[in-house]
Amino acid sequence: MQRISRAVAAAALLVPLAATGCADGEPEAAPPTAMPTTSPPPKIPLTPQVAQKAFGTYVIDEDVARAAGDERLALTWTSDGQSLLTAAEFRKAAFDGDPVRRFVYAKPRLYVPKLKPDGYPQWFVASVRRSVQGKPKSDRTAFMAFMLRSPSDRWRVTMTTLLAAKSKEPKIVIDPEGYAEALGTDDTSVLIRPRDVGGIQATVAAEGGGSVAAKVMRPGPVTTGYYQQAKRAKKKAKEKDLTLQVVYTATPYPYFALRTDRGGGLVLYSLFRNTSLIAKDPATPKPEIPAEAEHLLEGTVEGNEIDTTAMLHFAAYDPPRAKKGRAQPKAVLVADDGAVAKAATPPPRKP
Repeated sequence: MQRISRAVAAAALLVPLAATGCADGEPEAAPPTAMPTTSPPPKIPLTPQVAQKAFGTYVIDEDVARAAGDERLALTWTSDGQSLLTAAEFRKAAFDGDPVRRFVYAKPRLYVPKLKPDGYPQWFVASVRRSVQGKPKSDRTAFMAFMLRSPSDRWRVTMTTLLAAKSKEPKIVIDPEGYAEALGTDDTSVLIRPRDVGGIQATVAAEGGGSVAAKVMRPGPVTTGYYQQAKRAKKKAKEKDLTLQVVYTATPYPYFALRTDRGGGLVLYSLFRNTSLIAKDPATPKPEIPAEAEHLLEGTVEGNEIDTTAMLHFAAYDPPRAKKGRAQPKAVLVADDGAVAKAATPPPRKP
């Protein structure tokens, strides 16, 4: 019995040895290795210095992409509405046979809110004099909103808008440490809550000076002016037996609000302008492709309709709420930019 027990025990010892490859002539198996783990990228607090570096990097890399005519590279430095405008700009340059515009930037003023270091997205706004290379008279002040959506992402320009020729740049409040104050979406110290500024403008553009929204926003080229433009365009379309529809809508893209002196705010935001030019009568000639959308279409209209979407970027001065008994100033649009970014000619609708 003892001999049997010893034999069983010896056999039991040989099993794991054979399994590990220790038998004569068998290679020894390598011990299992642990899968490598990647640590998340460090969260770097947003400071004026970080913003300065992000702006400088963007200017250099944007110019490299534009000089090379590389749309894909240019788009890696933009997001949201700015990506739509950048893609449309490259396409128009190719359509016209022109090089893509390149820009010359002066030293920027950076408005950096003090945000939580572990909170994302992070953002800042740059105010900078910018001109088209080779066209010194094109010099304008540009408001550029930069955004970092996660620690592993890169800083991208999400929107750019240009200060109107007769507008004065609102003065942003900067604290002793160099930071600006961000306004909350529902801040009621200003006349219009920051999240509602775009909706107010869209209403005025759709309804004109008689709108209730016009009581809190000053008339101008991109408010009541938009309404008048659409009114004239609809009249011309009707003369050609065409129907023109123009609708301003909010976008899913972010907006940015900063405190200005005397308690006001500067709000950067975007809108879509959707248009449809329709020949409802089959006997009516198909509508002509608008000049601003030619580069986005193949040159033919399959059906009886042309749809376009313009990407529009704005900055508005939102005044503080007036104290009781004092006159209330209206909000005013101070910057705008944009272009038609999408176009389509839907096939004829089946009856």
